[in-house]
Amino acid sequence: MKDTYTIEGMTCASCAQAVEKNVSKLTGMDSAIVNFATEKLSVTYDDQQVTASDITKAVADAGYKAVKHLTTDTFEIEGMSCASCAQAIEKSVGKMGGVSTVAVNLATEKMTVTFDEDALNISDIVHTVEDTGYQAKLETSKEEGPSQAEKQHIHIQSLWRRFLWSAVFTFPLLYIAMGPMLPFGGLPLPEFLDPMSHTVNFAVTQLLLTLPVIYLGRAFYTVGFKALFKGHPNMDSLIAIGTAAALGQGIVMTVLLVTGQLHIDHGHPDLYFESAAVILTLITLGKYLEAISKGKTSEAIKKLMGLAPKTARVVRNDQEIEIAIDQVVTGDILIVRPGEKIPVDGEIIEGYSAVDEAMITGESIPVEKRVGDQVVGASINKNGSFQFKATKVGKDTTLAQIIHLVEEAQGSKAPIAKLADKVSGIFVPIVMTLAAISGLLWYFLGQESWVFALSITISVLVIACPCALGLATPTAIMVGTGKGAENGVLIKSGDALEATQKVQTIVFDKTGTITEGRPVVTDIKTFNNADSDEILQIAASAEVGSEHPLGEAIVATAKDRQLTLIPSQDFQAIPGHGLQVSLNGQVVLLGNRKLMVDHAIDLSVDNGLSDQLATEGKTPMFIAVDGNLLGIVAVADTVKENSIAAIQKLHRMGIEVAMITGDNKRTAEAIAKQVGIDRVFSEVLPEDKASEVKKLQDEGLHVAMVGDGINDAPALAQANVGIAIGSGTDVAIESADIVLMRSDLMDVPTAVELSSATIANIKQNLFWAFAYNTIGIPVAMGVLYILGGPLLSPMFAGAAMSLSSVSVLLNALRLKGFKVKA
Repeated sequence: MKDTYTIEGMTCASCAQAVEKNVSKLTGMDSAIVNFATEKLSVTYDDQQVTASDITKAVADAGYKAVKHLTTDTFEIEGMSCASCAQAIEKSVGKMGGVSTVAVNLATEKMTVTFDEDALNISDIVHTVEDTGYQAKLETSKEEGPSQAEKQHIHIQSLWRRFLWSAVFTFPLLYIAMGPMLPFGGLPLPEFLDPMSHTVNFAVTQLLLTLPVIYLGRAFYTVGFKALFKGHPNMDSLIAIGTAAALGQGIVMTVLLVTGQLHIDHGHPDLYFESAAVILTLITLGKYLEAISKGKTSEAIKKLMGLAPKTARVVRNDQEIEIAIDQVVTGDILIVRPGEKIPVDGEIIEGYSAVDEAMITGESIPVEKRVGDQVVGASINKNGSFQFKATKVGKDTTLAQIIHLVEEAQGSKAPIAKLADKVSGIFVPIVMTLAAISGLLWYFLGQESWVFALSITISVLVIACPCALGLATPTAIMVGTGKGAENGVLIKSGDALEATQKVQTIVFDKTGTITEGRPVVTDIKTFNNADSDEILQIAASAEVGSEHPLGEAIVATAKDRQLTLIPSQDFQAIPGHGLQVSLNGQVVLLGNRKLMVDHAIDLSVDNGLSDQLATEGKTPMFIAVDGNLLGIVAVADTVKENSIAAIQKLHRMGIEVAMITGDNKRTAEAIAKQVGIDRVFSEVLPEDKASEVKKLQDEGLHVAMVGDGINDAPALAQANVGIAIGSGTDVAIESADIVLMRSDLMDVPTAVELSSATIANIKQNLFWAFAYNTIGIPVAMGVLYILGGPLLSPMFAGAAMSLSSVSVLLNALRLKGFKVKA
């Protein structure tokens, strides 16, 4: 393995020597050369003994830093026919120096490569794929050339035409070849095709009908033999060898008959032309059905892309003009009328409306939008007109980001796919070996004719199908992640999809996740004959100059009740206690118990009421005027509407629920009791959240973390599965494995259910793929025939092979019926 690193921190040749010396000491390192001028480290090593982390650590131990300028690109691959093709490409590209990771998705026919752009470029990767026997092209933008959907449609139509024309020649060929063999005298043939009296005509006619089918299926031979000669045979290689053997045998027999070197005294010659033609025709039909099924697995992406409007109405130079959506730039002022789609993301600057955001969030109820509110591109304006300023356009819009996330997830691999990958890598060579051995054994030990042995060999070659193995995982992931996107659950990768169904404990951040994150006034308690509106008016007037969230909640409540605020003087904030202010010449104190005690306020009338409020998770704020306690205003961060239901559902699923917060223990436990939390981590500093998650993992638990803030990002990254609330910060969303677009906690159990359903589907696919080959290959080798059963015809072997792939795809499509459980 060869690799290149950029070394940071070197100042002289001695630095280069130190790095070389340290890296060279690694076991399995063949050579380590540092070029001080370019600041590059070139290494050649045994990747079974040395990892990239070993190299970077060795450089770090020398006092320097090894970095790779990694970039990730997606390539469209042409020419793949089975999982063995994907394996061959992954293996070839993975060996390239500078390649960090490579994943080939057979279902989407795409390859994602993360590589060091200092070590190699895109053309190097393309040439490597071409040397392996396939075509690679950097994925084009959506505007360039035909879309993926258009290419898929063209491919499907091409396969259908191939099948129809193949069938046109195959059906008469099958009639001629098999008609005389049917019981009760068989089907009548024209006199000039009678195999008894016109054997040459019988053979030549079949050859002439077979050749067009061979031509129509020539791709199997060009791809199959090319892969075979490159040293990594694939499914097309099996089909090419099997049908070529059948065709070759038929041609030899025909030549012998035409030249008079072979005479058939009774019966008819074993030509096998019909086997070659039927196999190619049936496999083409299977490819057609497979292509249709593949298209259905990616419908989620097509639906998302179809949501984007094509034009936008923009105000430029005081003129209202309609332009293409890709011409909208950040800062443009756009006009949206009732019933129209919102073109891009932005902020309303004039007008009012209700917007249907169901296509983005899955939430069916329209959301009211006023000046200052954010709108999302592709959502539908319902009943009002408004103007908004574009804040995100092109690939930065929410819709574009969702499409990108879903595409990345659909192109990724789940760890469960590793077994199928390993088997696929050695599958075809093993099948070719078994076919050769079984044919030879039947010929030399079975006392059978060479025609019988050839039939066995062809059947084994044709029935084996690595396609089913290769499609088992990616198709299920494509449908599963697409279904998640439809439900407002964005799953970023196959790893996250598989890990989620293993979760045993889910840790929720409190503020903004379980609770609304916006404090509101919940109680107003009065003493000494005071009025509740009077208490609220005094508290709001005192807090109007404060920026504290609790104070803002009091002011907002007073405004909602349309109370007139009293001008204040001598405002004084008392950190950790509250504030003091003068209203109409009266001294007002507003704050916690300690503030009251410090100013000798008599709290006897409280009679434990404040303690009761605190036990309920509320923050009591005492109000005293001129030394007399007039009341308590309680403020609390209210629980989200669906928090209790979501936690109850997780409990029914057998998942433990924990909550993490910086609040004091009493407040935290009050919230926990209210929603049914099992474990509470209170008074946790933001920087310590990740360590609390780590402690749970140290108990052997598989942990998911749900959060929305910047301070949740480390914990989201630490957890086995990080789940970000869609309304949260960009940093939290970036750190997470799953994003809940609706910001609804009921989507947490939905994500777990979808993960479980998808992984179960993958396991079913893999089981049937393995079972099919485990049963099919021995049957083709003649095991049933030995036991007195029938011999599997090569034609039926071809049909079975095609149906195995289609059955796996159809099973994956069952996930489209996934429904959220109550």
